[in-house]
Formats: sequence, structure tokens, C-alpha cells
Amino acid sequence: MHVVRWLLCVLAVVLPQCVSAAPTVPKASKKAPSAVPPGPNIVLITLDTTRADRMGFLGSQRGLTPNLDVLAAQSVIFTKAYAQVPLTTPSHAALLTGTYPQYNHLEDLGAPLSKDLPYLPDLLHQHGYKTAAFIGAYILDPWRHTAPGFERGFDFYDTDYHPRKPGEDRYHSVERRAEDVANRALKWLSTHPKGPFFVWLHFYDAHDPYDPPAPFKARYADAPYDGEIAYTDSVVGSFLAVLKRHGLYQNTVIAIAADHGEAFGEHGEERHGMFLYDETIHVPLLLKLPSGKSAGKRVDTRVALADIAPTLLRAAGLVPPPTMQAQSLLPLIDAAKTPADEDAKAQDRPIYSETNYGHRAFGWAELSSWRAGKYLLVQAPKKELYDQSSDPGANQNLATSSKAVADTLEGQLSDFHQKTSRAKTEQAKLDPSQVESLRALGYLASDNNAPNDSERAAIDPKDKIEVANALHRALVDIEEDKYDEAIGELQEMIRQDPGTSTGYLELGRALVHQRRYEEALPVLRISAQKTPDSGMAHYELALALIKSGQWEDALPEMKAAVLCTPGSAQMHFYLAAVHLRLKQVPEATAEFDKALALDANHFLANLKYGEMLLVQGDAAGALPRLTHAVKVNPKSGEAHDALSRTYDALGKKESAARERALAAQSQREAPE
Repeated sequence: MHVVRWLLCVLAVVLPQCVSAAPTVPKASKKAPSAVPPGPNIVLITLDTTRADRMGFLGSQRGLTPNLDVLAAQSVIFTKAYAQVPLTTPSHAALLTGTYPQYNHLEDLGAPLSKDLPYLPDLLHQHGYKTAAFIGAYILDPWRHTAPGFERGFDFYDTDYHPRKPGEDRYHSVERRAEDVANRALKWLSTHPKGPFFVWLHFYDAHDPYDPPAPFKARYADAPYDGEIAYTDSVVGSFLAVLKRHGLYQNTVIAIAADHGEAFGEHGEERHGMFLYDETIHVPLLLKLPSGKSAGKRVDTRVALADIAPTLLRAAGLVPPPTMQAQSLLPLIDAAKTPADEDAKAQDRPIYSETNYGHRAFGWAELSSWRAGKYLLVQAPKKELYDQSSDPGANQNLATSSKAVADTLEGQLSDFHQKTSRAKTEQAKLDPSQVESLRALGYLASDNNAPNDSERAAIDPKDKIEVANALHRALVDIEEDKYDEAIGELQEMIRQDPGTSTGYLELGRALVHQRRYEEALPVLRISAQKTPDSGMAHYELALALIKSGQWEDALPEMKAAVLCTPGSAQMHFYLAAVHLRLKQVPEATAEFDKALALDANHFLANLKYGEMLLVQGDAAGALPRLTHAVKVNPKSGEAHDALSRTYDALGKKESAARERALAAQSQREAPE
């Protein structure tokens, strides 16, 4: 398999210049320091949702990773690498900041990356590196507010995702194939300016739904997850082959790691996010150093994904800032140069991980884990302790029979957590369109602070895992338009856990989709009552009321949605639309203004505000709004039509004719 056949001709001419003579700096690049550092190029590849036990270099006999196995022979292999969170965004946050989730507070989807956090791309950029990111899915898109702040320090951050439209291919809306990601990275590399570069490629393919392209789809018809890994491995191989062909491999640092793994029924879990066992926390990690240094060496000491950021800084000849909490891995690699006492200490690096997904989604207990010595401790309402040397599958809980060991490790965990924590910032609030796209990726996004219900917070997720699995299956069915099946699963989920607000919200949404409004409204009212600070709960209830013609009843719910998410331009727009429908023009005007103050490029706010002003006889006021709407979405026939009528009202006949022609053209080109 070859990556970018059509790019090879361009690369053959341009890439050699990247090593010797430098092309011009792209216009989009930020100004870098004048001094060019001598550091090596750095390539970071993150493999989403990739289990360690699928890697040939870690002992798998499945034959899925021949290219990664070749790279492993030229790299340092970390056999015991662990994620800090089994979710994409917070795991990448730990990896790129070198900090733990209790410090960076990116514990959930949509949380912002604080500007005061140390951030690998930004630190490299400050020292002269040219930086670019090529992202495989919406989940790490800062422009759509699912990963706000992740673009910091990048000259180029490649995401152009949008909510999936009916009948649209997911690979052209919320996700990209690995080959597309690699193509974009190679194109950027073909024109990168003088100086070392840092390039991050994120491959999302192994995340569900598992749908590898041909020929892997047929070859792994009975194991599509394995097919996704085999496909991604082939793309990695092709990408590295291009780097080798053009002299960018030998002296480049290459780090490859998974952000988390995947569960297939172990401990009852389907997919990831709920638990902290090895199937989702143990991840592959390779580090290729320049000139083949330490090639093939295996490091069996436990390491954390958070260790990658300080390691890459050290490899670049830079000193990690004091706020980076994790440790460089270079001393472990070159053990001969490490003093004996430090080496002995380094051989046992305890690893901390956590997840609050069950708490955020269902109000259940949060979980944290501590891997130290030969043990795995899981801090939960029902404490767990496993001897990983004799019980690698974590099947025999020793917390009761080895209480002293469990208590000692729990004390270590609590002490570590206390020393590495800082005050929590305000929780992120997501727009409906963002939540919808996250659902399309298989994530349940929550915008509410889980209710302070001590009874629910004492529920151990182990006892309710089938509820979480049922919700995941329902979301998959909804994505596949199997609403009858999804409604049945959600009803059963509520029967098993009647205290869940999430179940009521999702059931209500599914019923609304089927226009079963009389059934949906009481369900959505329960959801809003259970989570009064959830903008999404109030929004979905308001939407159901609107669709059933109850606009006046919808108004207070939409106001509550805005109150819960005051920073959401989308919510202010929806409230403006309700006010407008009720002919409350001053109130609608105020909400349109608030929406555009938050997002000047909000297409619908510009369009509907302009149309309202036009109806009110203020064509002059409507003109800038509608002109901007057309600029934001030049393919909108409605926007061109409204603008043509505005020009007519202003007596600008030529401009009006032009816009009418564009409106007609847009209607002809619109998909049926």
C-alpha cells in the first residue's frame, strides 16, 4: 500500500530541499525566534483506541503490525506504558502537557486546555520548531470546541470537520481515514520551512465503529477491529517509507503511542472509558532516536503517557519546565549512565490513572488506579487489588485478603493525587451540534455537573456496567438509524437504573426523532428535573415543545438552556429564534447580538438576524448581516436570496440581480 502516490512527484522535488536549502515560510506560520536550534526533527504518531496486545513487538501472534514491528527493531520498546485516562481528549492532554488529569483538568470531552499549562507543541515552537498537527477525527478539533486550546503553538492544525449530514460519509464529516491524515502531513512536509519540525499525526481508525477499507475489510471480516489496526499499520509503514526516501528518517525522533486501548467484554466492559484495567490502560509505546541509538532495546519499567512530553523536550535538547509533572524516559533508556541508586529507584515508577466518565454520564463513583510493585490497585467503592505478576488479567480481587497491602497502596495513591492536584476550573459547556458530532463518534458528551447525589456517587460502576453498555449500543443503533432498537435498549437501561438522567435524555431524543412527542415530553421533563444545570437537557425539552407546536412553553426552557450555557453562541441563537417566532423582536435582537458577540461567523445568526431586520424595514441594518452570512456560507441559496431582496430594497438593482443568479445557482447545485 502506498501513501500519496500523487504526492510522490512533488515530494521528490521538494523534500530534499527540506534537508538542505529551505523553502519560504508559509504565510500561515507564526513568527519564530530568529535563532534556529540544532535539535532533531520530531514526529509524534498517536494511535487511537489501540490495544497493546495487538502489537507484534509486544508478543502478539496475530500478524497485524509488520511495519510497526520493523520500526520497533530500530526503536526503544516500552513494554509497560500506561495511559492516564481511557478517553481520547484527556489522554492526549496528559501526553502533550506532561501533567496529570488532576492538574490539567482535561478530564472530559470539551474541556479547555488552559493557557498556563506547559504544552509540548508550544514549547517546541518557542524554540524555533515549525509545528503542524494532522488530526483523524472531530474529537480533537479545537475549532469545534471539542478540544479547545489544543491548537496552541502550532503553525498549522489540520481539521475541517463538521456535523454529519443525513446520508453523508463519516469519513468526510467527523472522521478521516489514516491515509488521508498521512497525505496531509506529507503535503505539509513537502513545503515546510528551514529549521527542525514537530509533526503530530493522529490516526483514529481503530476507534469504533470498526470499518476498515479494502482489502482489510474482507481479510478481517470476522475481526474488523484487527482489520483497522492492520490498515493503520500499513499507513504508518508507507509514511515512514516516504520519510526514508527523502532523508527525513535517520535523524528524526519518532514517538508512536496509543492514547488508550479497547475492551471486548473483559470485566464486563464494552469499548472504553468506564474502567482502568490493562485492556484500556496498557498501551504500546515506541521511541526511535536519531542515528539508531538504543535500537531494539526493551524497557520493562512502567512508564506513563505523560512522560512523552518531557522526553521529547529532552531529545530536542530542551529542559522541561518545572510545571511538567512527568519524567523524561531518556535515563531509563541509557541506564548505564544513570547512577546506581537512581537506577534502582527508576525501576519502580508507580503509575496513576483515573476516569470520571461513569460519574459524568451516570452520577456513579469516580475511579482511580495505582500500579506499583507487582500490584494494581483500583480505588472504587468496592476496592480492588490484583497481583499482576500472577494474575495479569486482574480476575482475582485480593483487597480483602491482602488488606494491609491495599491500604498501603491506597495511601500512596491519595498522597500522589494530593501532591499533583490543583484547583479545578469551570467545566466546559458544549453546543448541541458539538454534542451531536461527539455522539456520531461513539462518545457520550455531558454538559452537566453530575448532581451532588451521595447515594449515586457511592454506586460502583462495576455493578452497573451493563447499563453503560446498553447506552453505548443504543447510541450505535441511533447512528445507524435503528431507532426502534435504540428505544427498547434505552427503556431497558432506565429500568435497570431508574436514577439515570442520561437514559431519560437519550430516550427523549430518540422519541422526538420518531415524532412521538407525547411520549417524549414527560421523559425529557424528568431529564431536566434530574439535571437542572444541563443546558442540553433544557434545550432538548424546548426542542420537543417547539416541534409539538408549544412555542410559549418552550421559551422558559430555552432561557434555562442559555442560563446554563451562557458562553454558547448556538444557545443564544436558538433563544433568539424562539423570541422571533413569538414576535418578541427586541428580545430576539438582544439574543442575536449576544450570539454574534460570541461567534461573529455564526451563519444562522447572521442570516436570521438579517432576515428579521429586512422584514422590519431596516434594509440598511440587514445588509451587513446578510453579506456576512453569504461570506460564511457562499453556497446557501437562502442567504443569497435574502441578500438579493435587501439590495432591491436599497435600490441596488445590479447587485440584486447578481445575488438572485447566485441563489438560483445554489438551488440547482443543492443535493436532492
